[in-house]
Amino acid sequence: MLQIKCFYFNPFRECCTVASDESGEAVIVDPGCYDDQELDTVTSYVGRNGYKVVKILLTHGHFDHLFGVTSLAGLYDVPVLMSAEDISIADNSGYFSKVFGVKLPDTSFTAPAEKGGRLTVIKDGDIIEWGAGRKWEVIATPGHTPGGVCFLDREAKLLFSGDTLFAGSIGRTDQPGGDYDVLMKSIFERLMPLDGDIEVIPGHGPCTSITDERTKNPFLLPFNEPADEE
Repeated sequence: MLQIKCFYFNPFRECCTVASDESGEAVIVDPGCYDDQELDTVTSYVGRNGYKVVKILLTHGHFDHLFGVTSLAGLYDVPVLMSAEDISIADNSGYFSKVFGVKLPDTSFTAPAEKGGRLTVIKDGDIIEWGAGRKWEVIATPGHTPGGVCFLDREAKLLFSGDTLFAGSIGRTDQPGGDYDVLMKSIFERLMPLDGDIEVIPGHGPCTSITDERTKNPFLLPFNEPADEE
């Protein structure tokens, strides 16, 4: 059975998730651990449960999702999975750090392998295998960033939406690389057709479901339908 533990880190309350199953393996999604205390929160949780971390997965390359990536990838000696289109976003984190007044994340994981990098490039349609037969689908959802992706576990009815889709909102598109029209296309064509009972874990804020976002999200008006009255 899939076990999910969400942590909310850094000044932006970014959602870092540790997913594990009965195999004892675990993956970490978007480790935005800002300081040693937040890193220790993740490593302590992993350690006391005896998990073996096998991969780090990134929904996109924005700075607030990257603060703990290089440290955790080195500690657990694991690859970091991210789309190629967001490498430049990650490598230009200095822009965002300056704009938002936070420290610069260590993005050396994007370096070539011969220089110590740990990046494994993923693309739409890839299947990420881990744990006891887990198969997570990579769904390309550009718009918030050029290479944004979501991770879907169809068996567990779970979607990691990153900053593409939030409870009652959508990702911002006013930063470099953002495109509102592309984002809306991604949401309507790639996410809204999914089963309504799929739980959504966004990159910020509370969890939601595909049905709730179809019917209640004010940014997705074409999907808003009045509830049936008794």
